[in-house]
Amino acid sequence: MTELKAQRIGFLGAGAMGEALAGGLVAAGVPREQIRLADPQADRRAAVSAALGVATGDDNAALVRDSDVVVVAVKPGLVAAVLSQKGVASARPLWISIAAGVSLANLAAALPAGARIVRAMPNTPALVRAGATAYAANAAATAEDRALAHALFASAGLAWEAPDESLLDAVTGLSGSGPAYVFVFLEALADAGVRVGLPRDVAQRLATQTVLGAAQLARDSGAHPAQLKDRVTSPGGTTIAGLARLEAAGFRAAVLDAVEAATQRSRELGAK
Repeated sequence: MTELKAQRIGFLGAGAMGEALAGGLVAAGVPREQIRLADPQADRRAAVSAALGVATGDDNAALVRDSDVVVVAVKPGLVAAVLSQKGVASARPLWISIAAGVSLANLAAALPAGARIVRAMPNTPALVRAGATAYAANAAATAEDRALAHALFASAGLAWEAPDESLLDAVTGLSGSGPAYVFVFLEALADAGVRVGLPRDVAQRLATQTVLGAAQLARDSGAHPAQLKDRVTSPGGTTIAGLARLEAAGFRAAVLDAVEAATQRSRELGAK
């Protein structure tokens, strides 16, 4: 993080994820005056500036010129158009893209030869500094570049460098899409509480805290999820009765299929 604090970091795009990562940097101690976001929408610029105390503007070329690290945080379909703007494409800064499905090869094709590029797949819990991000770098990126990218994403949660870019599709299927699976489970858990007689607000609070607490326990204990499950499951008790119903309904197989389907769709989108 020490090296990151010495960098001027610019974000092309001030959407939710760009704001989340910029906020993570501020929380990690990167000076506000070294962070800048560019966005065409005045209301987004004003909101981000007010929330984080950082500079914003609408000149992409100026942002690139004044940045050592440039984070491409626009929608995937806008990446080519933004990078083709006059004065934007440059080989000088480290480029970090969080645009889903935009490959390192496509990014390199839009930038000058020799550009140092990192492609990343973050997820929405980065909005509350609890994200999970995987990233991969091109051959031009140095060890220092990769360390800078790691520090940037670690400021908003877990960061992991994938040994091969192709694994980012699997990451998309698991942690990229995973929050949606958890939200569906959370909704169902709360609905089930209502079904058995709990007030709606109580069921929602209990379900949310249960998912949060279980995730923290799994992360902090270091125990395998199966071990943690066994600790809750008494012989002939309530938990094994519930687990039996989940197994009969194909819960585990459905999760496996969901991750595989999302991974395959990520591959299809990246091939376009």
